[in-house]
Amino acid sequence: MPNNNSKNWDSLISRTKIYLIIIALLLVTICILNFRLILPSIIIYALIIWYTLWTNKKRKAELSKQLKDLTLNVNTTAKTTLINSPFPLAIVETNGNVIWKSEKFVTEFENLDINMNEYLSEIVRSIKLTIENSDDNKQEKIRGTIDTNIKIENKMYNVLGSYVKSHKMHQKEQEYTTILYFIDETYQKKLEQEQKDSDICIGIIMIDNYEEISQRISSEIKPQLIAKMEKYIYDWAAKYNSLIVKSDRDTFFCIMEQKYLKEAEADKFNILDEVKDIDVPDITQPTLSIGFSDDGSNNAEKAESARTVIDIALGRGGDQAIVKMDGRYQFFGGRTQEVEKRTRVKARIVSHALKELINEADNVILMGHVNGDMDSIGSSLGLYRLVKTLGKDAKIVNETTGIGLDNFLTEAKKTEEYADCFITKGEALGSVKPNTLLIVTDTHKKSYVEVPELLEKVNKIVVVDHHRRSTDYIENAILTFHEVYASSASELVTEILEYSQLDIELTPIEVEALYAGIMLDTKNFTFKTGVRTFEAAAYLRKCGVDIIKVKKWFQSDLHTYQIISDIVSRSEIVNDSIAISTYENDDENANIIAAKAADELLTIGGITASFVLGKTGDKIYISGRSIGGINVQLILEKLGGGGHITLAGAQLENISIEDAKQELINRINEYFYEIEN
Repeated sequence: MPNNNSKNWDSLISRTKIYLIIIALLLVTICILNFRLILPSIIIYALIIWYTLWTNKKRKAELSKQLKDLTLNVNTTAKTTLINSPFPLAIVETNGNVIWKSEKFVTEFENLDINMNEYLSEIVRSIKLTIENSDDNKQEKIRGTIDTNIKIENKMYNVLGSYVKSHKMHQKEQEYTTILYFIDETYQKKLEQEQKDSDICIGIIMIDNYEEISQRISSEIKPQLIAKMEKYIYDWAAKYNSLIVKSDRDTFFCIMEQKYLKEAEADKFNILDEVKDIDVPDITQPTLSIGFSDDGSNNAEKAESARTVIDIALGRGGDQAIVKMDGRYQFFGGRTQEVEKRTRVKARIVSHALKELINEADNVILMGHVNGDMDSIGSSLGLYRLVKTLGKDAKIVNETTGIGLDNFLTEAKKTEEYADCFITKGEALGSVKPNTLLIVTDTHKKSYVEVPELLEKVNKIVVVDHHRRSTDYIENAILTFHEVYASSASELVTEILEYSQLDIELTPIEVEALYAGIMLDTKNFTFKTGVRTFEAAAYLRKCGVDIIKVKKWFQSDLHTYQIISDIVSRSEIVNDSIAISTYENDDENANIIAAKAADELLTIGGITASFVLGKTGDKIYISGRSIGGINVQLILEKLGGGGHITLAGAQLENISIEDAKQELINRINEYFYEIEN
């Protein structure tokens, strides 16, 4: 009985207890004043307690009934909602067991020629993987949400839902029960795609060799030829419902919807081949450069981006189309040899502008590419002499060692002037001043310079390069002398010196370095030589170059020659005329040995292109060479490299030499597939 009284007392709410205590105190006070009221007070207080307990019990019963009715209604509503859900709905377990499917789910997918259990299993696996990889998994994750997209035949669904941990006594592994809602977003996605397809892309089309064609053809056929080229361009634009406007003699602006640009991509920009097929007697065939972009929030920004893209196309030698879409570049064409421009106007303008920049600078730092060669060092030394002639302090950044440069640098540093000319990365960063001028030679790629940090630290940058332009170019250069037709950076620097109108006295070391740079990239004046190449060589010959001494810089020792011979002997032929070989020893000179071996392979009859792979640490170097029929630059560009049609290279990291070789073969096959299709 006491226990029951205690439970009854505890069941009373706090406010009621306070009232009973107050009443008890009042009755005790009355009883003290009048003892005759003690018995009536006890009876009255007992009745009050009984009545309080009775009303409290009655109120609880009523509340319990209301809650029970509410729960029943909620459960009924929830069940009705699940059963009659307007969305396909399924309840599954992460062990693959399908507990229940709504009627809408069954009717939605019953006519499709698919097995929905496979899709459900795929979603379940994804959920389980998410749970297992979750940070909360270690803390016994109980519940979570699902939000994923899935394509079922020709429809797109957004799958939403939630999952909770299952509590089954017999289960060995932790399982979850999940409820999945399939929301059909096909129409919405279709509208989004239509909106994207109708987005405007702006392009620029340029006739590469307009000036040369105009100068070299007779006035009688000139209007007909130009009219024919323009008709091809206008007809091509009309084919894709595009607006085209001629903005200059050789330049056209084109406005095209994205869906039509994709069609032009699928057709491989066949306008490039159509224009090249125009029969022009006794002169170079006409070619086009095309650049399209959708990069920008408005048309003005897209037009500016298109100008950048067309600059890349021209910097890669022309005769190609480049599309910049969603921040990525796609390349079409570009398989013909670069055409030499005979004008020297640009060399004179660059020479004058460079002199002004040097005169305004506090000091000058010259920098080539990583794993420097005679071309990067030679061009740097040539510009070093220009800077010194103008009375400014100059240093050359160089941390490259190995065969090919060691002997030359050792010989150069014997001369007092060059003893402290070459500096390290740390010294270069420490010598930067507010008005320092940085000159980059023989490369234009931000990721390929000797010290990339200098690009961020120096405000004034000049670039002198001859390689086909990549998308990773130095964007903030205030002066760029980028001529893709030139044989070498040393050729360009020689022209700068020749047209500087200064009394420049090149030292024997500088003359030899410039001549060696030209010899290196032309393979002893065999590849990529033009009229201006020989003119630059003639200028250096007048400066007193010792050709025999230069040839000695390229001599290999007997051990290196034996390695090269072994590489050549182990080569294999793919695609009938491409030789591939590997140098598997971990050698710090692997890149140079691979380059020499690739050159040597081209001396074998029937081989039109060669690739040699070498290893240094965790890097794989690939050297590609061609006699012109195969564009090795396009092949190695697929592996992140670059260069020219006849000479290119690439670097791969964290990959075995066998895997790198297979990747190369895959890219070669892609190259030929693209040509055939």
